[in-house]
Amino acid sequence: MNEHDIRFLQHALALARKGVGLASPNPLVGCVIVRDGEIVGEGFHQYDWRDHAEIVALKSAGEKARGATLYVNLEPCNHTGRTGPCTEAIIKASVARVVAGMQDPNPKTEGRGFERLRAAGIEVLPGVCEAQARELNAPFARWIRSGVPFVTLKSALTLDGQLALPKQQGKGKKREWITSEESRAEVQRMRHASDALLTGIGTILADDPLLTDRSGLPRRRRLLRVILDARLRLSLKSRIVKTLDDDLLIFTASSLKSSRARKLKNAGVEIVRLPARRGQLDLKSAVKELGHRDTLSVLLEAGPRLNGAALAANIVDKLFLFYSPKIAGCATVPFVRGPIPVPRIHSHRYREHEFGGDFAIEAWLRDF
Repeated sequence: MNEHDIRFLQHALALARKGVGLASPNPLVGCVIVRDGEIVGEGFHQYDWRDHAEIVALKSAGEKARGATLYVNLEPCNHTGRTGPCTEAIIKASVARVVAGMQDPNPKTEGRGFERLRAAGIEVLPGVCEAQARELNAPFARWIRSGVPFVTLKSALTLDGQLALPKQQGKGKKREWITSEESRAEVQRMRHASDALLTGIGTILADDPLLTDRSGLPRRRRLLRVILDARLRLSLKSRIVKTLDDDLLIFTASSLKSSRARKLKNAGVEIVRLPARRGQLDLKSAVKELGHRDTLSVLLEAGPRLNGAALAANIVDKLFLFYSPKIAGCATVPFVRGPIPVPRIHSHRYREHEFGGDFAIEAWLRDF
């Protein structure tokens, strides 16, 4: 490995990020083909294009791929799915060397792609920029190994740990935003990178939010808006119902034959019944159901009860907490409610960000 390998692998990672919102339920993959120090082909994967990033890059390079080095952030596949094995295409193109970020977590490949390339006489160098590669495809790894999506718990807080500021008299029902425009723009980018957004009925009743992806960036599937509503209290007049377009799913403990359920279904809402205990829905069953729907990543935007329940159920993989330099000055809405186990923060997967006048903490609770 040398500085050129790192530079070109980082370029492959940048290409892979172009697939955010476009590649799911496949992983994010970018590929660069280099010959004599010059890029002769490159590409990234989009699900609707079918071709994997390696194939896009090989087609771009043509005959110039012969004797070249192929850089890719994820191990080339060695099985037939919607397309043929990328390993065979690489071998056929007479690529001399393959530099990769990480091994494919998919059990159908998981090292066998590297083995096939080495067996064909191709030099293989895995593990370049591995930490970046693993982080980029953590949602895919979580889903392909366990069948459940990667869950990020996002919250915006005051410095004294409240999710909301006190309502000001004479200013209507709306509360003042806690965070800056820059932080709110980042939340939209987070929504864009997610397959689903999960919240509780309490948030819907309190704020009547839209919960849409307003990043303006392209995506192949609509952001699935998911509400935990054990007693089916969702109003037909809510903005989330009025704006639904085959993108609203309700998890409930109520009967699907009730008049309330029929009205919601007639309005276009999909309702799924889940097990519940003491009126609280089984969150592990909820994420398992989302996994069955090829949902790789979930953004949890909720209130204190659901935040606490999610942490207690151990379904949260990462925390992303925005802090604004504001003080609520009283107990309005705490971050969590109820006893929760103390989560373990991975010290090597913890970082701070700045957005306008705010700062954010990104902390991983599960390693990948």
